[in-house]
Formats: sequence, C-alpha cells, structure tokens
Amino acid sequence: MLLLCLFVLVPLVWTVVISFQETNGFGVGEYVGVANYERLLGDPLFWRSTANTLLFTIIVTPLSMVLGLGAAVLFNSILPARGVFRSILIIPMAISGVATALIGVLVFNENNGILDNLIRFIGLPSVNWQSGGFAAFVSVVLVTLWWRVGFNMLIYLAGLQSIGPELYEAAELDGAGFWVRFRNVTVPLLGPSSFFLLILNVIYSFQVFDIAFVMTGGGPQNATSVLVTYAYDTGFVTRDQGYAAAIGVVLLLVTFIFTAVRWRTSRSRDLVE
Repeated sequence: MLLLCLFVLVPLVWTVVISFQETNGFGVGEYVGVANYERLLGDPLFWRSTANTLLFTIIVTPLSMVLGLGAAVLFNSILPARGVFRSILIIPMAISGVATALIGVLVFNENNGILDNLIRFIGLPSVNWQSGGFAAFVSVVLVTLWWRVGFNMLIYLAGLQSIGPELYEAAELDGAGFWVRFRNVTVPLLGPSSFFLLILNVIYSFQVFDIAFVMTGGGPQNATSVLVTYAYDTGFVTRDQGYAAAIGVVLLLVTFIFTAVRWRTSRSRDLVE
C-alpha cells in the first residue's frame, strides 16, 4: 500500500493539481483554472493524437484478442511441438517494450531493415516504413501485435484448460461440429477471460508510448502521434507541464469511463462453469 501510494496515488493527485497551473516544472506554477482544458478544445494536434489513439485501439485490441484466442485453441489441441511454439509466442513478454521497439526498428528500417531487404530480394518495391505516414502507423501496429498476442494467448489458454471436457463430449454426441462447439461452448465460457483482456488491451492501447516513441517518435508529420507521446513532448521537450498534465488527466478520465461502462454492461465477467 505504501508503494502504491508513493508511486501511483501521489503522482496522480499531483498531475491533477498541476493541470490547473501554467508551469515548466521549475519553481512554483501559476494557477490558471481550466485554461489548459479549454486550450485542448482548439488544439488540432491534440485531436490528431486522440484520433490516432482511438484508431490504434480499434485495430490492436480486437486483432490481438482474436489472434491470441486462435493461438490458444491451436496450442490447446494435439499439435506437434506445441510447447516450442508456445514458448516462441510468449518470448516477447519477457522483454521490455523499448527492447521490442528496437527490434521493430531493425525489422522495419526502410534503408537496410530485415523486412525491406526481403521485399527487395523477391522483386517488390521497398516500403517507406519510417517516412510514410500510413506505413509507419502499420509498422507500430504490427510490432504491438507481436508483443501483445502472446499475453492474450496465455490468458485464453488458461481459460480453455478450465473448461470441462465433458461439455465438448456432450456437444459432440449431439452432433455439434467444431465451429458449433467453438461458438456455443468455448466462446461463452471464455467470457471472463475476454472481459479481462478487453479491459487490459484497451487501457494499454490508450496508454501506448514506448513502441511508438522508439520506432517513430510520433512522426512522420504526427502520423503516429498518440496521446502519451504528445503529452511527453509537451511536458519534457517544450516544458509546458501544466498542459501536458491536462492531457494526462483527460486520458485517465476516458480510460476510467470506458472501464466503468464495460464493467456495468458486461454479462460475462463473473461467468463460471
């Protein structure tokens, strides 16, 4: 509790306090009321970063969950060397987001990256992974998926292994095929796992920073700028920390509202067999 208060609660409260100030982080800030929040409404870069964050969340969250579920179903079946493949998929969980992003830089470097060399080797034109806005955004999404799918697979695999085999046997005796069993037995009973992963993946996507910052720095031309990278640049590059704190508070409120709404509307979060 002391650690949580020191490293979570105190910074959170202080962020809210300085969001009502004009300060560069040195000395005493000047109280400006809600001026920082009013400034957000007319800031095109804030809205661009918000749109990028929403798009990133809409793409990464369902894709990572679907791919994680597919991998979990595959690894829960009789698959040769499934332990090896499972370990390979989980390896990204053992390294930090910064290290993952650095690997992404090696793969997607448009001058001598592994992927571009492979593309040119087979006779296709190279892709502007870093100077092209759309391609840069796609590269961040792909690296994030590589990093997140293993975690989703692990949670889904634990959920699959808790489902009694007699349920599948009963469905099979009733003539249900694989897809019918998957849709009517597996998916409903994985409701708590899906609820848990949806909340975590959305929160992570809204707070994505390390991969986008290391791979693209929010560029080119703000094509990969998300709310946290924008808050970082505002707070620690231009030293407008009051405004950066206001961005952080808005991000916190959006995340809290989504979590509360999802919690109230979910019917499967407490589902048990």
